[in-house]
Amino acid sequence: MPKLTSAQRKYLCQIAHHVDPAVLIGKQGVTDLVVRTVAEALAARELIKIKFNDHKDDKRALLDELERRTGAETAGVIGHVAILFKRQDDEEKRRIEFPGE
Repeated sequence: MPKLTSAQRKYLCQIAHHVDPAVLIGKQGVTDLVVRTVAEALAARELIKIKFNDHKDDKRALLDELERRTGAETAGVIGHVAILFKRQDDEEKRRIEFPGE
């Protein structure tokens, strides 16, 4: 999938407004377990929130690592909460359709 457009990012942030964080980043940072949990949550939901309880100053670097290791893309960051999106490869399992698609 090509990079998200600004309109798609805005749409995803609107959808994520009422979504609770699926993953918490704590003292350990981005571990293999965190990466696996993020990947599983994205496969199930396509759109998740991640809350940074620790490493708040390093969140951009940690998000870059999560993007690289999971294939996801950051749709937005609000405070210490990030919104990640990864489109489901199987069209029948997709939950999110962008307006105009």
